[in-house]
Amino acid sequence: MTPVPERSQVPAATRALRVLRFLAAQPGPVPVERIARATGLPRSSTYHLLAAMVDEGFVVHLPDERRYGVGVAAFEVGSGYVRQEPLQRIARRPLAMLVDAVGQSAHLAVLHGRDVLYVIEERAPGRPPLVTDVGVRMPSHLTASGRAILAALPAAQVRALYPDRAAFTDRHGRGPDGPTALRRVLVETRTRGHAEESGEVTPGFASVAVAVRDHNDHPVAAIAVTWREADDPTPAEVASTVVAVRRTAEAVGARVSGR
Repeated sequence: MTPVPERSQVPAATRALRVLRFLAAQPGPVPVERIARATGLPRSSTYHLLAAMVDEGFVVHLPDERRYGVGVAAFEVGSGYVRQEPLQRIARRPLAMLVDAVGQSAHLAVLHGRDVLYVIEERAPGRPPLVTDVGVRMPSHLTASGRAILAALPAAQVRALYPDRAAFTDRHGRGPDGPTALRRVLVETRTRGHAEESGEVTPGFASVAVAVRDHNDHPVAAIAVTWREADDPTPAEVASTVVAVRRTAEAVGARVSGR
């Protein structure tokens, strides 16, 4: 049998990863129609791809519910990531340098369903503790980190995560409370090139964040800086902080992509 050139396998691998990424972001198993719509694949191709992924254990099929979810093999891959902590290893030093540069606390977060999960926190000397400690999960639509990631995702994936008002969690009566309001926030985020949040996670604190993108321009994480609003930074100081956060996110993204 003639070996198949490796590059011919890339499109199929890319499609499989899109499906797996979409399934991992859902709160539960979903029907094939939603998978096809979110990934932009024909329904017939989606069925064939899911069948192969079921055979390999990366996807589980629930025939009674006519839905598909994440399989055990995907969990094993995720466990390997947790053991190796590659993103944390890559980002920790750049994040520490960012804190030294701006004099404020910073953190790195990843998307976990509708939440962001904080995986690194670097606290600036003399700054108060934040709720965004390592291992904490917060609603992504309320946080600067979450907004930076959501603004970089395909619109279909955001709609799947936030299909209606029931998907929106409230903390302090501020922030988007429905799909229309969230779309407006994400448009503003994309226009600015960074995300902002003020008092929506913790009253009296504000944050800015920029997405960390891989070689496919997919947001794998976000880097944010948080400060007390009572410190009353000038517009120039905030702009300087945004520039520093963006440079750090770009540097981490380059290392994630192997550039």
